[in-house]
Amino acid sequence: MQWTDVCSVSDLQENSGVCALVNGLQVAIFYLPADEHGVYAIGNYDPIGKANVLSRGIIGDIKGHKVVASPLYKQHFDLQTGTCLEDEWVTVPVYACQIEGGRVQVDTRLIAPLRQLIETSTNAQQEGVSA
Repeated sequence: MQWTDVCSVSDLQENSGVCALVNGLQVAIFYLPADEHGVYAIGNYDPIGKANVLSRGIIGDIKGHKVVASPLYKQHFDLQTGTCLEDEWVTVPVYACQIEGGRVQVDTRLIAPLRQLIETSTNAQQEGVSA
């Protein structure tokens, strides 16, 4: 990983998002202290509303998916995969992030395509076994 230090955890609001400029990219960072991951990072640009607003969305859980609802047209984006729940063909970038020594760090290399590839492969294997 290529971690970039972004901010202190104390700069974040619990169960809310902020926007940070990381390596020239607007990244929406969501702080969920009760969650096992603690922080999530996705692209801030809403491809449906065509504006940088996702950091201002409301965080929720839909059928086990941690999501943010766009403040514009209310589509829900999965914080782990970047997939829009209402239209799976629409996605936003997902970035690795972590809390290390009280600091939030982000790696702006995309990880959602890798996660999706792993999930697709795992699902295909499971379907093959049960068939």
